[in-house]
Amino acid sequence: MEIFLIVILIIFVFDLLDSSAGQGLGTISAPLLLMLGFSAYQVIPSLVIVAAMSGLVSGWFHHEFENVHYSLKRPLNDETKTVLFTAGVGSIMIASSVFLVHYFIQPPDFILSLYIAITVILMGLLGLVRVKRGREDYRYRPKFIVTFAAIAGFNKGVGGGGYGPVLVMGNVLSGIYEKTAAALTQTTEGIVSTVGAVCFFTLAFMDPNTRIDFLLLPSMFTGSFFASVLAPYILRVLPNKIWKILIPTYAFSIGVYFLIRLFIL
Repeated sequence: MEIFLIVILIIFVFDLLDSSAGQGLGTISAPLLLMLGFSAYQVIPSLVIVAAMSGLVSGWFHHEFENVHYSLKRPLNDETKTVLFTAGVGSIMIASSVFLVHYFIQPPDFILSLYIAITVILMGLLGLVRVKRGREDYRYRPKFIVTFAAIAGFNKGVGGGGYGPVLVMGNVLSGIYEKTAAALTQTTEGIVSTVGAVCFFTLAFMDPNTRIDFLLLPSMFTGSFFASVLAPYILRVLPNKIWKILIPTYAFSIGVYFLIRLFIL
């Protein structure tokens, strides 16, 4: 019982950060849960399902708290088009990575983890350089986002994390306001993770040797739900100048932590 309370706390803390800063749930909580002795079959599929729920719930509350504004009325606004575009690209990539990596290639876990750590560190560094130079170029460049959306979707399918740090910084570097970038990333991650969850179920059906255990799902869901509701309000009330520094610093810290854990812990 005690261990499941720890799981609830871990998911609450990092989903609170994820749902407000747009990153951190899968990238940090996955290795922590693995260190507690849970298997990858218990952690990764459940994290993808929880990310789907968390992203959709927090995305709705981000809209309600006016961190973003979604509308299906034509012509579609930039925020809605960005979500649909990045979700489409991310969905294709997460489906590709789930089947390619977990079914066909099956590379060593070390290689996959090293790739995600380096990618996240680079995204954080790019953001910190942007803050250091004092550049606040918010010219919207939607075509620039496709690369970040593709990398983020691939990361999510590979290890259940590494989505938010890439896409939220990709949105910022593509000219999107920091608060908006974090909110958009949460909504997009909800859609992409839903596709990923379907892919994991399909993979389990296709391959009888694939073991998926949802033991952690109730605990993860409990911690995530409360965080998903609270985080959009936090994003709303804190000024953007805080997020402008916090988002790239947090992304860089996630990558460094992941790298240190990979080689030392």
